[in-house]
Amino acid sequence: MLAFAPQAPDHSDMKGAFHGTSSGHHTMPASIRAALGPTNTGKTHYALTRMMAHASGIIGFPLRLLARENYERLVKIKGERSVALITGEEKIVPPGARWFSCTVEAMPLDRKAEFVAIDEIQLASDPDRGHIFTDRLLHARGTVETLFLGAETIRPLLQKLVPGIEIDIRTRLSSLSSTGHTKLSRLPPRSAIVAFSMSEVYALAEVIRRRRGGCAVIMGQLSPRTRNAQVELYQNREVDYLVATDAIGMGLNMDVDHVALAQLSKFDGTVPRPLFPQEIAQIAGRAGRGMKDGTFGTTADCPPMSSALVEAVEQHRFDPIQRLYWRNHELDFTNPANLLKSLTRLPPLRGLTAGRVASDVTTLESLMLDPDIRESARGKRATMLLWDVCQIPDFRKLGDDSHTRLCARLYMHLLKEGAVPANWMEGHIRGLAKTEGDIDTLMHRLTGVRVCSYVAARTEWSRHSAMWQERAREVEDLLSDALHERLTARFVDRRATTLLRRLDSDSDRTLLSAVKPDGEVLVEGHSIGRIRGFTLETDVAAGPDRQIILRAGRKALLHEIPRRIRMLQDAPDTSLRLDTTNGELFWEDTRLGRLAAGPSLLRPAIQLFPAEFTDTVQKTHVETRLLDFVAQLIQRDLKPLYRSQALADRVPQLRAILHRLMEDGGITETLPEDHALSPALKSRLRKGGVEVGRFSIYCPALFRTRPLALLGLLHALHNKTPIRPTAPGRVSLPWSDIQGQFGWIRAGDTGLRLDIAERCIAEMHQLAVRHDHAAPLSLASRLGVKADMLPSILKGLGIAHQPAEAPSSAHAGPPRPLMILNDRKTRASRRRRSAPHHAPPRRPAPPRTDSPFAALAALREKIRP
Repeated sequence: MLAFAPQAPDHSDMKGAFHGTSSGHHTMPASIRAALGPTNTGKTHYALTRMMAHASGIIGFPLRLLARENYERLVKIKGERSVALITGEEKIVPPGARWFSCTVEAMPLDRKAEFVAIDEIQLASDPDRGHIFTDRLLHARGTVETLFLGAETIRPLLQKLVPGIEIDIRTRLSSLSSTGHTKLSRLPPRSAIVAFSMSEVYALAEVIRRRRGGCAVIMGQLSPRTRNAQVELYQNREVDYLVATDAIGMGLNMDVDHVALAQLSKFDGTVPRPLFPQEIAQIAGRAGRGMKDGTFGTTADCPPMSSALVEAVEQHRFDPIQRLYWRNHELDFTNPANLLKSLTRLPPLRGLTAGRVASDVTTLESLMLDPDIRESARGKRATMLLWDVCQIPDFRKLGDDSHTRLCARLYMHLLKEGAVPANWMEGHIRGLAKTEGDIDTLMHRLTGVRVCSYVAARTEWSRHSAMWQERAREVEDLLSDALHERLTARFVDRRATTLLRRLDSDSDRTLLSAVKPDGEVLVEGHSIGRIRGFTLETDVAAGPDRQIILRAGRKALLHEIPRRIRMLQDAPDTSLRLDTTNGELFWEDTRLGRLAAGPSLLRPAIQLFPAEFTDTVQKTHVETRLLDFVAQLIQRDLKPLYRSQALADRVPQLRAILHRLMEDGGITETLPEDHALSPALKSRLRKGGVEVGRFSIYCPALFRTRPLALLGLLHALHNKTPIRPTAPGRVSLPWSDIQGQFGWIRAGDTGLRLDIAERCIAEMHQLAVRHDHAAPLSLASRLGVKADMLPSILKGLGIAHQPAEAPSSAHAGPPRPLMILNDRKTRASRRRRSAPHHAPPRRPAPPRTDSPFAALAALREKIRP
């Protein structure tokens, strides 16, 4: 049998007990009631209404955020002078305060009040904080009415531990249904995504920012000011998504339509464990507030919930709580050892069990090991002070002994000096008043400020408590605003959010857009980039944000692109330019595209850069204009080549050569039959600007800078070789640097420009046409090489020569210079040396397959006897 009587006992000797049942206006039996049910049943609203119906009241909430939120609600109704806020870090208690909004831990149990309420009473089953809620359940009473709010799972234990309690079961105002698993990218607007670690919250928020424009972030570690700013960001619909920890499950009311859990397990302070069904229901219940239905499910890498779990959440059917966590509140302060012993006393009743060792007990055990503190903590007063200091929350949770050391210093100050030194408070608060750093740094400083606020809120510990509370609040507000700015800057893209909302909801409405003279594109007041030519350049390189902006940009440019096409069509050729170093085409200073291989060497194609064309017609208009420009440019810069074609009509014998010359782009290989041309025909070609050289037939005028650069580009595109422009004016280069380039010929390890090489061959032939001749002294400079390179170059060109003699003291007179040998003598000597072999006569090389003479050669083979 439980030892509780139907009426709450009179704990007259207990600090914090509520005495009697009399009110200032009437006398009536004190009632103890409970309003139980799932989320969205109006329990908190009901409790506040009941409290304000009494002359005085105290209500305890599980979170500082909730205490602050409901304090502000009460202030709007009752006024600042009548409402108090008491949490571990804040204490606002006007002299005439009658209604108190508190955290459960900070409830002023030494104050009488007609009404007392505890929210989320089922947290008495929490192994860490449960003993606080259990203590309030057993001992906190209003003189007229006591009300407990929470889940129905605690009902059996309430009836056992508080005999005679009246229980009101409330039903949810709206339905809650599962939608299964949903990808992050497909979550509907007004969704809350829930995770259970800061790193996971950050990762999810980053994904939402990239895919959906941004989100608000809610975590239990946020200060009320930061949390309110983030909630306002969401409630004002500046963002459509919320990423949070399970802190939103504790009474935070927002316009959430869907709750998506990114995890179905969490670390409970000791080990990772699966979420209990009632915990999932508490979180999922944030969806669909008031009379509006809500949905829930999983997302990201979280698997779908089982059908049994879904049914339990939808029907609000959960196993009842089996035990509550308890810790003795009748403490022995004769000395620290007896205090510790009384804290670890076993529960007196069935249904109660000892919870985990709390941080205040751990701190007490650590301080008892300090010889100085063990020597100082003698007697009841010193022991009570030691216990008060041990209850300073470890907000920072650094995992080392820093919190224990802080408590030790404060205890010695308080014991010896009677107060916390002003320089200690000033140094700590000033050191935390820094707004630089990232999100984690600011949150860490906020935890330090919370410690200072807790110490300052203990009025008996400081001679200027109100001043230090105000200073700590100023620094907390400063850091909170900076933290909100960092969170917003990192996880909110207001531009993408606005554009995405307009694109999704107003797809049939014309977006308000404009293009400024400098090309900046504005959509719905947001700059989304610049239009250069026909390409929209954004400040986002890749990813979903870029796709959102491009979607908005294309709608904004529906009229701008046709206008620019008309401008291009009407633009003179002087406004267009071809860069022969890379083949890119420019309109003014804007890149539009580049040349590509076309049907023939002199008819390249156009490859436009990505542009915002709405159809192929617009693209065709731009390509046609650029092709016209390129065709005119080729005809202008290669005018000598086109002019030479006039000879084909006047001299039919030259049609084949001129056709090859045109098809090969100004240089074609010399065939054996080309050397057989009569001097008259060669003269006609020369007058027409065409030379017949030993290796090639070419137009000398094409070797000027502009024609040569254009032909080099066209050949590289047609042959699909790298574009490697050469420096203008160079006539020789190492062959390894110039190999494969148009207009160059190999001479040993040196590459010579073709026209220079052919001219050199012709001149050397003229010099030695009758007898050997010394090479001109200017030959090396004309070829752009050193003199010692001439023999290998002449050998590469097939010019018979005799290298110069080196100076020698054994011979009188100057050494023999480089000699150009008579070619007929070298040919005769070669014939004499080869005669004894009686080699068969060599057949001429067959003509090229693409030569006009190929068909004649084939016909000749057929008719040969």
